[in-house]
Amino acid sequence: MLLQRIGLRNFRNIEEINLEFEPGPTFLLGLNGQGKSNLLEAIGFITAMRAFRTSDQRSLIRHGNDEAAMAYEMEHERSGATQLTVRLRPNGRSVEVDGVPVRRLGDVIGQFPTVVFASEDIQLIRGGPALRRRLIDLFLSSLDPEYFTCLMRYHRSLRDRNALLKQEAGDGQLDAFEQVMAPLAYRILQSRSALMTALDASLCAFYTGLTGGSEKPGFQYRPDVSADGAKNWLEVYRSGRLRDRQLRSTQKGPHRDDFRLLLEDRDAQEFASEGQQRGLVLALRFAQLETIRKRSGVAPIVLADDVLGELDSERRERFWCHLELDTQIIASGTKIPESGRKGAWRVFHTEEGRFRPEPSQ
Repeated sequence: MLLQRIGLRNFRNIEEINLEFEPGPTFLLGLNGQGKSNLLEAIGFITAMRAFRTSDQRSLIRHGNDEAAMAYEMEHERSGATQLTVRLRPNGRSVEVDGVPVRRLGDVIGQFPTVVFASEDIQLIRGGPALRRRLIDLFLSSLDPEYFTCLMRYHRSLRDRNALLKQEAGDGQLDAFEQVMAPLAYRILQSRSALMTALDASLCAFYTGLTGGSEKPGFQYRPDVSADGAKNWLEVYRSGRLRDRQLRSTQKGPHRDDFRLLLEDRDAQEFASEGQQRGLVLALRFAQLETIRKRSGVAPIVLADDVLGELDSERRERFWCHLELDTQIIASGTKIPESGRKGAWRVFHTEEGRFRPEPSQ
């Protein structure tokens, strides 16, 4: 997939821009806080119809405005030339593909894949379970629209069950929501487990190729409950009612799952060095990239948000070697890196939400 043009209006600190991209690598050059990451965030929005840095849609709308607008022109492996338009408002969004309104987000999520490499990825090891669940849920939703639908239905039912617990509702009312939640919880568990198997299989090869290390990496799924089948999930919710009522919220379920990166079968958060941790999250992103390619037949756009400058020259070269030649990369930073195998960078100088292309040599 190739992003050819993007137009933004009132997106974060960007008042209005219209930029054209070429097949080669693009670099957004500028000081911190000028809008480089904002542009990458706008590009990454096309994958899951949400930003990779925040879940608060209101923060994406430029201060003092009621709406943000984003327009994209792409060349897509399956659908050819495609136009996508998104409008964001504080209380919702609207999406059009080639001028046709999208009624269900599940119809567009995952159709335009991007993979983000960011310095903040280290928090996938050091941060809390919610960050890791968000990564896996966004990834799975981009691969499987049915998973996205199940996840949304599960969380709606979970919110309703929690509301009933706070209202001290009777067993009959709780049972109605648990009948809905149980098969959804089982479906979520199955999907997450299958993805862990797929990612774990490719993580090792990418980690070794990127770092040259001999340690064995791993990606482990740690479900909160390993109930097999909807009937067993019903029993989980029913047997937990007493405690749930005491704490006024649902204590067991996929909403409390975790995923851990390992090195030599030990938790990387506790036992891996900073260099090993960064190698692990890079390998995880490459495993994500490969999985999308294989399952969808679409080459994702790679967004490298201020991450290349953190790699030494050897790891930067290995980074390039793991990218397919047809991969479009749009990177950001305060200093232009070596060109690597992709050829010379096309540079956009970034200042206060404006992007000025550097003249071609």
